[in-house]
Amino acid sequence: MTHILNEDRLFVLTRELLKNVKSGVVVLQGDLAAGKTTLVKAVVKAMGVADIVTSPTFSLQQCYGESIYHYDMYNHGLNHFLSMGMLEELDKLGLHFVEWGDDELIELLGSIGIDTTVIKISKTSDDEREYQVTYAHS
Repeated sequence: MTHILNEDRLFVLTRELLKNVKSGVVVLQGDLAAGKTTLVKAVVKAMGVADIVTSPTFSLQQCYGESIYHYDMYNHGLNHFLSMGMLEELDKLGLHFVEWGDDELIELLGSIGIDTTVIKISKTSDDEREYQVTYAHS
């Protein structure tokens, strides 16, 4: 499924995402400033959680509400992520958003039976992004 949306219309994607993904991992791929954290903010808001969403670039993990987890692998990479025991975190019940997750992570998660949805975000203009969504059950 592909959407081209500006930030004000992200509710279209968040509504679809929350309808299709109740738990599991959502890997967010895209260049710097593509809108990965912005999408997580929109999902957290759509779930009725009032927490402030920030990029976990330096903390590796942020938690919102009781069941929304947000990770960033940009500075650390997969090996560091695994060495910190974060793979076990991804198996917890809830929604897990992983920024900068690569194909190696996606393959690993699939091999251990963790449902993984992938969203590739591309900047199409200053205020619009293209979101290519591949659901775990697709």
